[in-house]
Amino acid sequence: MWRDWRGLIEEYGAGLSCRPADPALLHRVEQTLGHSLPPDLSALLLQTDGIEGPYGEGIVWPAEQILQNNRTFRTDLEIRAPYRPFGSLLFIGDNGGGDQFALLWASERGGVHVWDHETDERSPVAPDLAGYVRRALGSGGEDWYR
Repeated sequence: MWRDWRGLIEEYGAGLSCRPADPALLHRVEQTLGHSLPPDLSALLLQTDGIEGPYGEGIVWPAEQILQNNRTFRTDLEIRAPYRPFGSLLFIGDNGGGDQFALLWASERGGVHVWDHETDERSPVAPDLAGYVRRALGSGGEDWYR
């Protein structure tokens, strides 16, 4: 599915990684974070290891960055202290201004949420990963999630 999006992604000036993520790395992400990756995220990463927006924002981070950023959010006491726990969130991208986008590990609500780094607010922005990518690409850099 994601390879079919190449034209849409390039139309908006976004970039795709030239290589897919290593399946062993995806396994390491799952083992380290203690959850299976959502199937749509795994499929995207196995076809292209991330999507960078036209302004440098990480629409979907490469697998290694997903691992490192989520590990940091869960273990760095200076980051964790002022916020509610991040355990239910799988951070997958950012808007380039501090806010992060995340999938919910296990929730009836599901979908993609934005975490506001100033207020600790967590709000739904798209019902699924495909909807999030579509909206992020079509935003032209605007804060479409507000």
